[in-house]
Amino acid sequence: MTEFLSQYHLFGITAGLFTFLIIGLFHPLMIKGYYYFGLRVRYAFLIMGIIAAVAAFMVEDNMWSTLLGVLAFSSFWSIKEIGEQRERVARGWFPANPKREGRE
Repeated sequence: MTEFLSQYHLFGITAGLFTFLIIGLFHPLMIKGYYYFGLRVRYAFLIMGIIAAVAAFMVEDNMWSTLLGVLAFSSFWSIKEIGEQRERVARGWFPANPKREGRE
């Protein structure tokens, strides 16, 4: 796949497109994850990030390595965003899950 993308100079635009899609997917995942699981969802993002980072080192194809790296660091960034989401919910900017009221 990388040969085709490199031959037609599409590697950068394809990596950019998939980066955009991954980041766009992680924002609602983080919001829904916090709504249903609270701060505990951080561990899922941490595990996913570590697995993706290790896989990025192991994959030989540049495109897949790049996308796994983006996935890894999007996961790590989501850990930070979970803390900020907690503050957004406390301020009333996002709804709190009534089934989890007072539990973290």
